[in-house]
Amino acid sequence: MVCDGYTEIWDLKSGELLKLDGARGTTLRVTRGTLWLTQEHDTRDFVLTAGDVYTIDRGGMTLVEAQSNASVCVLARYVDAVRVPTSRETWVSRLRHWVPSVAPTLERRRVPYF
Repeated sequence: MVCDGYTEIWDLKSGELLKLDGARGTTLRVTRGTLWLTQEHDTRDFVLTAGDVYTIDRGGMTLVEAQSNASVCVLARYVDAVRVPTSRETWVSRLRHWVPSVAPTLERRRVPYF
């Protein structure tokens, strides 16, 4: 199997966000999909695709977001991963909810034209 020897396997949906606290030394191996990763006090961001392996080199907070459905093999002594609920509502669906709330104010009044 692809993840032999790893301690955990994460299956992430597109847009799912994980907060890893104190994950220094944790190794992530992406087996499917694309991840975006950023670390506290680090100006670099990383985009990892299938086949990439990355070891977190800083303490503090690390954010990992799935850019597409992804599977990740995790090698760590202990990882405190918190899944952050995300609302990936598109602007179209937001507009669809907003328009009925303002529709009464958008009604045109008939004015005689001479």
